[in-house]
Amino acid sequence: MEFATVLKDFTAAVEAGDGAGLAALFSEDGVYHDTFYGAFTGRAAIRTMLEDRFYADARNFLWDFDRPVCDGRSGYACWRFSYTSTLPGCEGKRVVVEGMSCFELEGGLIRHYSERFDSGMALVQLDFSAERLVKLFRRWNAEILDRPGLQRHLAG
Repeated sequence: MEFATVLKDFTAAVEAGDGAGLAALFSEDGVYHDTFYGAFTGRAAIRTMLEDRFYADARNFLWDFDRPVCDGRSGYACWRFSYTSTLPGCEGKRVVVEGMSCFELEGGLIRHYSERFDSGMALVQLDFSAERLVKLFRRWNAEILDRPGLQRHLAG
């Protein structure tokens, strides 16, 4: 599958809340690593993530990818993403963020998906309290510091 088609189908599935459609873009043991919700491995987990996490906490998703680059194994694309929150205390707030995605591809399917963006911007748009922000940032910081290959940087 061409990378442009992967991006088009990925976007359509997320915007439609089509968990099965999104999951079908991934290999059987594919991983979707979401900044807010963490890693989901396998098609069933990816489907559940979209249908029971994304669509439990928000609605009216829009996702635009641009400037895609792909060498057949790795694909990158910049994006704009928005949604309307349904989180308690944040209902109706529109969130808009920009970022970049990394797709590891294998046999025309996504083996691993991850993204990078300033999550603080989204949380500020939701008016999260300072205490809630600190709790989230500490959890995410611990996850980053546990990644392989960082020990050299921490020791320096």
